[in-house]
Amino acid sequence: MVDQIFRSSLPSVALPRRSIFTHLLGTCPRTPDLVGGFPASAPAFIDSVTGSTISRGALRSFALQLAFSLQTPPNPLKALIHAATPPVVLIFSPNSIVWPIMLFGAAAAGFRTTLANSAYTPSELKYQYLDSGARLIFAHPSLFGIVQEMLTSIGYSESDIRSTVVLATSAWFTNTPHPNTNREFSNLTRLEDLLGRGELASEVSFDGERSNDTFCLCYSSGTTGKPKGVETTHYNLTSVIDIVKPVWPPKDKLPDVFLGSLPYYHIYGAAKLLLLPVALCAPTVVVAGFEPDEFLGAIAKYRATYVLVVPPILVVFARHPAIHKYDLTSLRMIFCGAAPLSPDLVRVVRERLQSTGSNVVITQGYGLTETSPTVFILPLEHACDRVGSAGLLLPNLEARLVREDGGEMLTDIESAGELWLRGPTIMKGYLNNPTATAAAITPDGWLKTGDIAVRDNGGFFAIVDRRKELIKYKVLPPAELESVLLQHPDVADTAVIGVHSEEEATELPRAYVVPAKAVPEKEALSFSLGIQRWVASRVAPHKKLRGGIVLVKQVPKSAAGKILRRELRDRAKNDVAFGQVRARAKL
Repeated sequence: MVDQIFRSSLPSVALPRRSIFTHLLGTCPRTPDLVGGFPASAPAFIDSVTGSTISRGALRSFALQLAFSLQTPPNPLKALIHAATPPVVLIFSPNSIVWPIMLFGAAAAGFRTTLANSAYTPSELKYQYLDSGARLIFAHPSLFGIVQEMLTSIGYSESDIRSTVVLATSAWFTNTPHPNTNREFSNLTRLEDLLGRGELASEVSFDGERSNDTFCLCYSSGTTGKPKGVETTHYNLTSVIDIVKPVWPPKDKLPDVFLGSLPYYHIYGAAKLLLLPVALCAPTVVVAGFEPDEFLGAIAKYRATYVLVVPPILVVFARHPAIHKYDLTSLRMIFCGAAPLSPDLVRVVRERLQSTGSNVVITQGYGLTETSPTVFILPLEHACDRVGSAGLLLPNLEARLVREDGGEMLTDIESAGELWLRGPTIMKGYLNNPTATAAAITPDGWLKTGDIAVRDNGGFFAIVDRRKELIKYKVLPPAELESVLLQHPDVADTAVIGVHSEEEATELPRAYVVPAKAVPEKEALSFSLGIQRWVASRVAPHKKLRGGIVLVKQVPKSAAGKILRRELRDRAKNDVAFGQVRARAKL
């Protein structure tokens, strides 16, 4: 196999080997007033609703207090901590001001964390809980019912649940109580119960080779079967932070403030809203969920300079009247990831924001959970003339565009190839899944992304297609939805693809369904909507079949039985699907 290895045009940077906690919140006896090299008094996280603020020094102290209790837990948590080495804690919560305390507390204690989608159903949560080997669950009070149902389903008693669950409460900090917490959760341990009992003198060290220990287990959709636990190491995370810095905008006269509603359970949100801002000494405004007025109001209130989004949020910015209600002149950059941006969408949003007096630049990047995540970033100076490009390869990384692998032609697009990546941010592997790891990473360290890319003479990369079949709506694996559909008694066969929605600036999952018995034409609509509702009742909201359902006589497959999704994507342009979500009129 002969193909060129591309290296970044940006100079390599020195990458220390230490824990993510030491890297971002470390201290030195000679400079006791500094945390992570910046003033301990500097704000780190701000609650968007109440304005409650955690300073860098307070964040370090809270994390070390939590770490103390994780290592020497109170009753009734004592029985679980010694069950695994290192122990794994699962965080199941929407974005909250206490998220960084939990994440950094686990890091300081030397624990692993697994971050679960806060929209999960009990069965989806059960898979991740068992697969990750988690022993302790930090659960937001609003999600305790999901956790309780999940643990009960695997045979946990009430006392077992009490020894496993810590309520991720924030009222002790924000003075805004959670509804019904006093009455419903009186027997459960709360986060504040684990603070104030003591404080580790220093964090657990992961210097040198120990930096290759796994810290974070986000679950990647993969291309087949169940989601897989991606083993992200301390070194992966410290490296991705340090290689992003050279292409991040330099400090301006005004103080920088990060804001975004990206979920912290996703590697994009975790790295870009929990870790990178701490490295840059710029506070993050904590936003839970996306509601246009509240989101835009928070930008104005906190004078946010960097706003991190996904394309559907830009669609709202392009249409929603609230864009003219708020002072958005503080904005310097909107950074978008998770799916490619269309030039028209970028133009419309920028023109609307400029009409409000905001001189913002909209740019984007590319990455995967398996790459921790960022690989390419489009520098601000090229954001307008290179719209659609994923950007430049970050320092210390290598890339290849592979056209043929093991005799298989990977793409028929001229000058394109499957993007393979190598470098310090590549995951350790898939947890408990050596077969999947070997299929994804070559013996000499190249990660096969499954995405088809091109590179121009200026070194800018663009993603033009993909081998893998992920649906770019919250990154969904078709196989997972297909396995749910095949449990329906009236479904004989099915295939799921993503269909592009111009209105939503993303792909929506659509199912092609072969009914188990003939469906009269007059009953096709009710039959399809019934299946759609049935699936919706069994999956998280982001996995609903928003692209609708198309009834077919057979699913196109290769001689080996592989679903020919490209054929379905070609015909999807002309198919009319029952139940497809249309543009929301209010936008």
